[in-house]
Amino acid sequence: MDLAEVEATARAAHAGQTDKAGRPYAEHLRAVADGVRLRGGDDEQIAAAWLHDAVEDDRLSHAWLEEAALTRRTKDIVLAVTKRPGEPPEDYAARVLATPGALLVKEADLAHNADPARLAVLDDATRTRLTAKYARMRALLGLDAGS
Repeated sequence: MDLAEVEATARAAHAGQTDKAGRPYAEHLRAVADGVRLRGGDDEQIAAAWLHDAVEDDRLSHAWLEEAALTRRTKDIVLAVTKRPGEPPEDYAARVLATPGALLVKEADLAHNADPARLAVLDDATRTRLTAKYARMRALLGLDAGS
């Protein structure tokens, strides 16, 4: 699949889904893909950015991912950034760090998730909870606060 096909697949998979602020989920996918590109990511990482939440959100299955015409590296990155039910954050972070190319995708994801403009529209309790969650993950991944 080329990047246009990956983008179209991700947009279709997340059609009708919104983020915590009620915005179309595709806006988040676009922001993460753009963030990967701006951080110097390659096409495999950009493809993974488009698909980074598809398996986790049950929009696409593990079987679909394994059969998709994507590189093994792209598939591995998607699987690395896919949280597993009940998984401790430390285990998740270790998997991201152990998978070549995954840290950049997760960094772009966290940067968009923690964007003050996105957080500002949330209620105080949700904003406080998510800010702490994102800061903890950044620390586990060894990312400085300004990335």
